[in-house]
Amino acid sequence: MVQPEKHYKVFFLAVIALLVAICVAEVPLCHPRHKAAVVKMDEASLTVNNELDAEMVVSWLSDHCYQCVYQPLGVVPAGPGPGIPSSVDFTVGTQHGITLQFNSSLVSLELCKVHFHFWEHGNYSLWVKNLNDSSVVNCSMITDTEPVNSYLPIMVAFLLFTGLALLSAVGGTVMGLDVVKNLMFRLGNSMETERLINSELGFPGRTVETATDTILPTPATPSRRLRSLDTFRGLSLVIMVFVNYGGGRYWFFRHESWNGLTVADLVFPWFVFIMGTSISLSVSSALRCGLSRFSLFTKAVWRSVQLFLIGLLIINPNYCQGPLSWDSLRIPGVLQRLAFSYLVVTSLDLCVAWNSLDNLPVDAWWYSAREFLLYWPAWLCVVVLETVWLCLTFLLPVPDCPSGYLGPGGIGDMGQYPNCTGGAAGYVDRWLLGENHIYQTPSSRVIYKSHMPFDPEGVLGSINSVFMAFLGLQAGKILLHYKDQHSSIMARFLIWSLVLGIISATLTKCSLNEGFIPVNKNLW
Repeated sequence: MVQPEKHYKVFFLAVIALLVAICVAEVPLCHPRHKAAVVKMDEASLTVNNELDAEMVVSWLSDHCYQCVYQPLGVVPAGPGPGIPSSVDFTVGTQHGITLQFNSSLVSLELCKVHFHFWEHGNYSLWVKNLNDSSVVNCSMITDTEPVNSYLPIMVAFLLFTGLALLSAVGGTVMGLDVVKNLMFRLGNSMETERLINSELGFPGRTVETATDTILPTPATPSRRLRSLDTFRGLSLVIMVFVNYGGGRYWFFRHESWNGLTVADLVFPWFVFIMGTSISLSVSSALRCGLSRFSLFTKAVWRSVQLFLIGLLIINPNYCQGPLSWDSLRIPGVLQRLAFSYLVVTSLDLCVAWNSLDNLPVDAWWYSAREFLLYWPAWLCVVVLETVWLCLTFLLPVPDCPSGYLGPGGIGDMGQYPNCTGGAAGYVDRWLLGENHIYQTPSSRVIYKSHMPFDPEGVLGSINSVFMAFLGLQAGKILLHYKDQHSSIMARFLIWSLVLGIISATLTKCSLNEGFIPVNKNLW
């Protein structure tokens, strides 16, 4: 049988191969072959050729920007003569598709519109001219220099990772064959025989120790851990490190501008869910060992205070830009939200957790759903918290904003609500903490051009992070009540997944932007 340590070695080798493959394959991206492609990563070069006898205004709109107004890209002057174009070079983004709009600068009349997805380091030409000497304007896109395949690094890394996984699986299968087992057994016996002979005869230059010279230590009994939880935590850590160090500059390894989810958006909720499961297991173990609930509560309070202070005074300030300034210190943060969620969920669990799960009445009507019904007071508290969130989010009056607004502000929603980023969530943070004490550069600035401060770890979103941690707590209760009953555990996980999936499908209307409540990590 392949030992767990070998699996860990294969895993770390795969991670190293992933990073090396991305670094190696990205080298050509930093050294373009063509001199004309003087663009950076995630950019392409566009030359607009205007053969019209009028000046032309070029605007653009990203496919990723929902209900946004066009943004000016530049002006292309009129051609100097019939059939002689004027040319202007632009740099365009390549992460998402773009719609280019060409308007006459004199009467602001739309001449033509082109939708195109540019690719990294490509050189493109767009020709604007009258069709057959008529008033009909024609826009045509031409690829002058083929772009590079920006997805090649991650494809190479994926193939290397898959290859290592296959080698590990094949190695485990081979080691499980009877022939190999017998061979390893024979080799082990021969080595044991040699060791016994050497221990009796002694090695040259070595003093033979008697039995009384050495006291063999008693092997400690290893603590039993939940390997699935450790694996989930390790996977989250690997993705977190990869994302924090740039993620190869791929858009899906960056935080989403507003609605939607990327890989980077999953890491924090995963940690919150894992924390909830760990709370369930640790509180249950501590109560079985006889620790009082009050002592566990004081430990939870002290740990939460430590987490909050570390996030406030160590993680949030940028000491490279100068000493700590209380006038601009950001109060919310990742560790602060973890501290709040940890304290609330631990307190709820201490109120409802049982000292022992071994003596539950099997014939009780609630026994088949004991992992849920036994903890109904905690569920009631969570429902009350979510009701508070719903009322504040959809009913709280926000100045100059519509009730229940969940948009990014800026140029979104056709620019009608530029100062309403986050709706009630942003308003509560600005009112309660002050604009200088929340996050100044939210991800919505990238595409939606919002200029209002907005904190993705704000006050209202902390209520939903408590619910996320509580779902992890519920998963822990299932693991505790159905210990070693894997089919029962998986059946209940499946039921919970279906129920929560139906709820989310209803709330989002299975769409990115059209639902009652969108999938949005900024708002949680």
